[in-house]
Amino acid sequence: MSSVALKVKDLSKHFIVKKSVFSRKKVINAVHKISFDVKQYESLGIIGESGSGKTTIANMLLRLMDSSEGSIELFGKDITKLGVEAMRSHRKDIQIIFQYTHAVLDPKMTIEELIKEPLEIHKVVSASEYDAEVDRLLTMVGLSTSERKKFPSQLSGGQNQRIIIARAIATRAKLIICDEPVSALDVSVQGQILNLLTNLKKELGLTYVLITHDLSVVKHMCTRIAVMYQGEIVEIGETEKVLSSPTNPYTKKLIASILD
Repeated sequence: MSSVALKVKDLSKHFIVKKSVFSRKKVINAVHKISFDVKQYESLGIIGESGSGKTTIANMLLRLMDSSEGSIELFGKDITKLGVEAMRSHRKDIQIIFQYTHAVLDPKMTIEELIKEPLEIHKVVSASEYDAEVDRLLTMVGLSTSERKKFPSQLSGGQNQRIIIARAIATRAKLIICDEPVSALDVSVQGQILNLLTNLKKELGLTYVLITHDLSVVKHMCTRIAVMYQGEIVEIGETEKVLSSPTNPYTKKLIASILD
């Protein structure tokens, strides 16, 4: 049996909003007491409308944002309250593929420098091996090694997304969060990137948490699905079962609206 890669229990994130000095404080529950497990080597899809709390979950899992309550266990280690230095050693195990490449890739850095950066930060290989490792990663994501001296502006959107993926796997990450990984790409390119992610999952033994609003992406990539509504998980189960026989009224409405 597969071990648990990620265990989330009663995770919450509350924001306190105050419009003016004289107004009362208002608590917004962006995420409220969600719980789920992700087994090693599986793919869990988290789906919901914009504002349902999906990206907030991603930020908490990566410890880019502190949770208000609850716990996060990564490969058996509680990382919920770890400080910056203590968390550093765990960051190589959990990486993210972002939606917008322009927000991640420094336009002043070459492709070679962008891929080399996580190798240097996490000391994945020795300095003498950087060049060979950059070539290996480029090849793994389906790019020519001749692209290494180019800048992001010289590549297409699909090629830049492959660079984002190369950076994520460069650390030898075991769990990767895919935050709308293809929504910003042309339809003709989306399938290629999804196939690449599927192949890398098999080849490297990866575990995915895939955040999306696209049911076709979930059906292609995920073994299980969690449906978010107003900061809560309202339904979770095997993808095929949830999509074919949803039990929650919101899930039924969401699937009907997307499939119509």
